[in-house]
Amino acid sequence: MAGMAARKRRGGRSSGALRALADRVGIIAEYVDQTGKERRATSDRTRRALLGSMGYDVSEDAAAAEALAALRERARARLLAPVRVTAVADAPISLALPRGWPSRVEWELELDDEAGKTMRRAGRATKTPRGQLEIALDESPDPGYYTMRLTVRGRGQAAHGEQRLIVVPETCASPETVLGGRRVVGLTANLYTVRSGRNWGAGDTGDLTRLTEWAADIGAAFVGVNPLHALRNRGHDVSPYGPVSRLFGNVLYIDIDAIPEMTESAEARSATARGLPRIAELRDATHLDYEAVMALKRPVLEALHRAFVEHHRGKSTERGRAFTRYVASQGQQLEDFATWCALDERQEGKPWQEWPAELRDPRSRAVTGFREKERERVGYHQWVQFELDRQLGRTQARARELSLPIGLYQDLAIGAARDGSDSWMHPGLFLDGPTIGAPPDPYAAGGQNWGLPAINPQRLAEDGYSYWIRLVRAALRHAGALRIDHVLGLFRQFWIPRGMQGRDGAYVRFPGDDLLGIAALESVRANALIVGEDLGTVPPEVPPALERWGVLSSKVMYFEAEPKRGRFKPPRAYPPLALTTANTHDMPTIAAFWRESDIDLRTKVGAIPTQRAAAAARQERAEARESLATTLVEEGLWPATAEPTTDLALREAVHSYLRRTPSWLVGLSLDDLTGEVEPVNLPGVPPDRWSSWTRRMRMSLEDMTESADVRRALGVERQWVPSR
Repeated sequence: MAGMAARKRRGGRSSGALRALADRVGIIAEYVDQTGKERRATSDRTRRALLGSMGYDVSEDAAAAEALAALRERARARLLAPVRVTAVADAPISLALPRGWPSRVEWELELDDEAGKTMRRAGRATKTPRGQLEIALDESPDPGYYTMRLTVRGRGQAAHGEQRLIVVPETCASPETVLGGRRVVGLTANLYTVRSGRNWGAGDTGDLTRLTEWAADIGAAFVGVNPLHALRNRGHDVSPYGPVSRLFGNVLYIDIDAIPEMTESAEARSATARGLPRIAELRDATHLDYEAVMALKRPVLEALHRAFVEHHRGKSTERGRAFTRYVASQGQQLEDFATWCALDERQEGKPWQEWPAELRDPRSRAVTGFREKERERVGYHQWVQFELDRQLGRTQARARELSLPIGLYQDLAIGAARDGSDSWMHPGLFLDGPTIGAPPDPYAAGGQNWGLPAINPQRLAEDGYSYWIRLVRAALRHAGALRIDHVLGLFRQFWIPRGMQGRDGAYVRFPGDDLLGIAALESVRANALIVGEDLGTVPPEVPPALERWGVLSSKVMYFEAEPKRGRFKPPRAYPPLALTTANTHDMPTIAAFWRESDIDLRTKVGAIPTQRAAAAARQERAEARESLATTLVEEGLWPATAEPTTDLALREAVHSYLRRTPSWLVGLSLDDLTGEVEPVNLPGVPPDRWSSWTRRMRMSLEDMTESADVRRALGVERQWVPSR
């Protein structure tokens, strides 16, 4: 009997409740793998693990049925959904009336805009055949964020509802508008890798400003950078794509010499002078030592903060007023982030999940008491964010002075670290259990686990998408374009339950149109372009959605091959609505691609596990090299009778090829302009085998901007003329 009961719980009608609950909260029943042929089904074991992490009791099928019924009842009892995003401002407002209400009702509607101004709205109400009430407003609100309050009355009863109404434009800011109708070329850089005669061993905002000036000199329209999100800057916590926060920045990038308080602090000047020999060593190093750089910068920053407190904080100086405005504009989020930074220091970098229980809640009495007791340290972390923000703003302002139509082009990572500030600051939004990654594919048979905590899409909507709004707004604060890493994650994310393998994961739906609508609103407000990194397995509904919202696609030359024709696509085959590049930070540089040195390295560190696999990789690369050469010859960018004598000739030809595409944006990597061979990242390789995100550029910024070879590598069109 017990075995029969167990079998009944696993299948039949009771199993249907589990699956219906999973479907309702967005867990997708199956997906097509990267081959496009095999369907992979989500197991009930995976459903139970993911639903449990989202707070649902699914220990028994009966409990799953109860949870499903409770969700349905909650939806019926709610007059309005917590948030509504609409690109059509006059679209009717649909709501479900409580049971037993009459068809004819009275209603009142008020809207509060972002400034707190209250507006009453009139209109017409009709009941649909499905029993819902639709309200069409006589006057549509402008694009923006509103709090909508609705009261409905009928037969002596009254129902009240409140909703965050987000009215968005039809598309993001268009390239025609932002770029004045002309295609542009820009530079892409990993800022931390930049070497110069003035930085402290890591590229900083001073170097970024110089890059912007050089971009103007060579006719470029933008400088794209890696995510500048906050990191711990120690140990292996240095990936810009796994930050502690996506809301705030990495103080590693602060240009110490540009801080105004330097003239007011003899203590800071003295600490800088003492550190000069060590700074010179770090400047000359081949790889970035994050901890060592911060060990030099931190005491100087602390001395400069003390000078700021003495001369400006709370005072009516220009600097003091600017700080006050910044703190007010960032509100509770900055207060919480600075508090987390101070707590993280006190707890010596332990994951916040291991802190004393009373410190794990940002609203607890213990945290409030700590914040008050450590007000100076919290203030320090607010101040360094203020200074970093000021310096980035100064760089973007310089780009505008030089008439760069985009200026800075920033990067938004797909997620934040499990033990970072974002997850601590937003309890319930980040799930404690499932992590995001990628399903099995030919390159990773077991799938990929990126170790970043999953965000609950239901909780995201319940909070009116506040976290997403702040993310996009922060990323566009000083930018003319924004790249959204793994933009497919706005539509669906691959979740891997704790303790399971990548192959056991499942896709979870996300409200893609809502999230892109918000990105469009912030894009138009900032007059900035949005680029979606849409590489990998792309569901069929995603490309038309990106195009509909005016999001530029990512096109990478390495992926634009036509194997059957033995060539790469001709430039004219690239789409206009795109950012086109030769490669990305996860791929070999042009020089490494041609030399096959990336295959050597991946074999050495075990990413290519066998000699047979290495031989297959070399054969595939030889075919790709031949295909690339064929295309370059057909384009008149390569002599038909000659092999490249230098990497420089190849880089020049490839960049000329990219410039011929009709894509609105073309990005040329600093690594390719200078001929770098070593990668910045080896995906899937642990840090004990390869130290990703630490390799610095061999050529200094000063040499780069003066180099005739670099100028040639820009690829400003050179035709090969056959000899007669």
